[in-house]
Amino acid sequence: MANVLDIRRRIRSVINTRQITKAMKTVSAAKLRKAQERALAARPYAQMLANVLKSLVSRAEIYDPETGAPRHPLLAQREEKNALLIVITGDKGLAGAFNTNILKSATQFLAAKQGMTVDVEAVGRKGRDFLRRRYPVSSVLTRKMDDAEEALDKQAKRSDRTGSVQIVGEHVGVLGKLDFQQANALAASVIERYESGEIDSVYLVYNEFKSVISQRLVVEQVLPIEQIGEAGIRSAEEATEEERKRRIEAAKSAGVGMRPADTSAMDAAAAKFATAPVDYIYEQPAVELFHSLLPKYVAIQIFHALLESVAAEHAARMTAMDAATNNATDMIDSLTLAMNRVRQAKITKEIIEIVSGAAAL
Repeated sequence: MANVLDIRRRIRSVINTRQITKAMKTVSAAKLRKAQERALAARPYAQMLANVLKSLVSRAEIYDPETGAPRHPLLAQREEKNALLIVITGDKGLAGAFNTNILKSATQFLAAKQGMTVDVEAVGRKGRDFLRRRYPVSSVLTRKMDDAEEALDKQAKRSDRTGSVQIVGEHVGVLGKLDFQQANALAASVIERYESGEIDSVYLVYNEFKSVISQRLVVEQVLPIEQIGEAGIRSAEEATEEERKRRIEAAKSAGVGMRPADTSAMDAAAAKFATAPVDYIYEQPAVELFHSLLPKYVAIQIFHALLESVAAEHAARMTAMDAATNNATDMIDSLTLAMNRVRQAKITKEIIEIVSGAAAL
């Protein structure tokens, strides 16, 4: 049995750890509030852009009446042979099973796409490290190119493959200071590859965030665009009841709102634009409008997924740190009880020795 001094040292160590986890929980709660506000602030633009495209689709032909070809390459649907998967994880740990669940879902997606070539864009350090240990990195990513070599190298991308699954892009440290330009650059790269026929579909794996309680892990198809304004969810995994209870307790102790903001009035007002019984006169032809709006639509989808992933990560870290703080408190109580028992046993032993010595005299 450990002595009193050792137990006291361990109690002191656990108390210090509890202070750290409690501080991290507070920081995550503050960052979660800001992330929620950013995700909510980006929603009206995304909603109105989708409604503008819905209005355009209802009033203009999206397919050429003569050739039957779509008016924009992003609307073209081809046989799926080459896919692109964007995996959005966090840059840091200590967030419970947040990163593990996303990577598990990504692994299941890759297993389901056997027989196809899949390129992976890793957003976040945790996903990058995990995928690098299992799949090869594209030579395009590892080789430094000058402007003269870049065009030639793009033509040789497929021939340089080292496996059916490879990593073609890494984005580390972008989630800490996320802005639309980063999502727009990623979307531009994806759109260029899709229009050139290098890939036939684009998928996102991320944690969809609605509120602290309502979160789910989704695999969403971004390209080709099947129906404007409707998320192409291919699979979704809801949180368990036990996880919901832990999130509720963490949110209550941190003072974070558990209900999503009520935006029904705003959504209804925006939806009237697409369903208004009026005819608009467009200055540009439908082809130019599609070429201008559809890339922005894809970019806002990726940006929205990044914003929701950031908010979900902070919520997961807040919940994990709350559980760690509670476990530390329980451990301190248990160690204090053990220390009292050891001390009482020591005192009892000394009394017995004194009484025994006095009786011997």
